[in-house]
Amino acid sequence: MQDRLERDIQRLMAGNVPERYRANMSALSIDEQLALLRSEVALVGLGGLGGHVLELLVRAGVGSIVGCDGDVFEDSNLNRQLLADAQTVGTAKASAATRRVELVNPDIRFMALSAFLDEDRMREFFVGADVAVDALGGLADRPALLRAASDNDIPAVTAAVAGFSGYVATVLPGAPGPADLFGTGPADEDRLGVPGPAVAFAASVQAAEILRVLRGKEPRLAGRMLVFDLERMNVETVQL
Repeated sequence: MQDRLERDIQRLMAGNVPERYRANMSALSIDEQLALLRSEVALVGLGGLGGHVLELLVRAGVGSIVGCDGDVFEDSNLNRQLLADAQTVGTAKASAATRRVELVNPDIRFMALSAFLDEDRMREFFVGADVAVDALGGLADRPALLRAASDNDIPAVTAAVAGFSGYVATVLPGAPGPADLFGTGPADEDRLGVPGPAVAFAASVQAAEILRVLRGKEPRLAGRMLVFDLERMNVETVQL
């Protein structure tokens, strides 16, 4: 039996754009939309960054997404995490993500794992994915994620936020990433807070870079890091 994703692919191949993707067509070609539908993304973290990235990828029509997060929503998440609301506080982030995807775009294939992954499990989690997404908080697990993505020979799109500032980068297999600069010590987000606008901004840049990679285009942030400060409205890119 043909599932919804396969039906959408067949329709696009025949030149019939599903209505939910029609507003993409001035920016994307049919072949690029097909590339998104045929892609798979592995997303580690379904909280602040991850919830926003998931929302944007689902709406764009990334056909297959696997996500993982072992945490549950707390009241302190409500200021910035898209999937956190009065109904989801106290529930698993993976479960809330599954319900959200079903509401927004039931045509895609989404699988959520309620677990915290060590490096070996990340390596397994990334098998079959075209892009790995680092939507983790803190610094401790980021080097392991980048190594696991490199071992699977896929790029990792990473971001972090502290206060109204943050960074986004795309790390190609074997290349250095922000985690090599910042190490695994205390994260500035613990001291400076994590306001919603900075999280949404970083996640939007991540999503744009992910969609670019999935469409077969050169990533803009490979070997570079986009650094932003929304308090001063400064955005620049620096070489890694």
